[in-house]
Amino acid sequence: MFVLGIDLGSRACHAVLADGEGRIAERSFLPAAADLHATARRALESFGLRRDEIQYVAATGFGRGQVRFRDLAITEITCHARAARALLPDASCVLDIGARNARAIRTCADGRTLGFRVGDRCAAGGGRLLERAARALDLPLDEIGPVSLRAQDPVAVSSVCAVLAESEIVRHVTDGRAVEDILMGLHLSVASRAAALVRQLGADGDVALTGGVARNAGMVAALERKLGLPVRTSPDSEYAGAIGAALLALKRLRILDHDPRVRLS
Repeated sequence: MFVLGIDLGSRACHAVLADGEGRIAERSFLPAAADLHATARRALESFGLRRDEIQYVAATGFGRGQVRFRDLAITEITCHARAARALLPDASCVLDIGARNARAIRTCADGRTLGFRVGDRCAAGGGRLLERAARALDLPLDEIGPVSLRAQDPVAVSSVCAVLAESEIVRHVTDGRAVEDILMGLHLSVASRAAALVRQLGADGDVALTGGVARNAGMVAALERKLGLPVRTSPDSEYAGAIGAALLALKRLRILDHDPRVRLS
């Protein structure tokens, strides 16, 4: 038996195939095309299975409503909370930094949501600003985190708009500021907005970082500096949305089958 979790965002599609015990069997990553349903269909096909060979499909993310072969659509907040409890059970707060904004989620022991805060929908508060910075500085995206860790004197980045922030980057380069100082300044700018959301929830323990930004060591360091709390990641943090969707798909399937391991209430 297999269930499928699909996290269909505006920039990328993450998918996870899980077995009947909730173990991850396979993962898939694809850039999102203009036709979001077609992207989700390609993710399904990447596992070499037909739709009728998968018992349940749950979709989350910006494009979840476009996945026409889904059984269930679930919010990103619910999925990231559930996945974080599975991946990083000691964390009581989840921080998901997406392309355009950030979400902080307070969870209880079983992964249910106790409260959440969502940042403004501005690319300067999410991962897209880091993408713009990498492009402006002619660096691969996966290198900006390690480079930022070499900073000695981080540059303040005050713009709340990604376009203006990109102009600020160019100005700092023209002024002769070190690339690593500019990059750490950008990481701290994003981290500052995200940390404010976490503080609003009263988090006082480990924070689980999910989403693609979790692979960025510079962002982890910037968040710990702004929060004064440990920030934890998992090798599967990037797939948290899809993992949460798959786990919730399995739970829903068991409820429908009246599995005694699942409470119906």
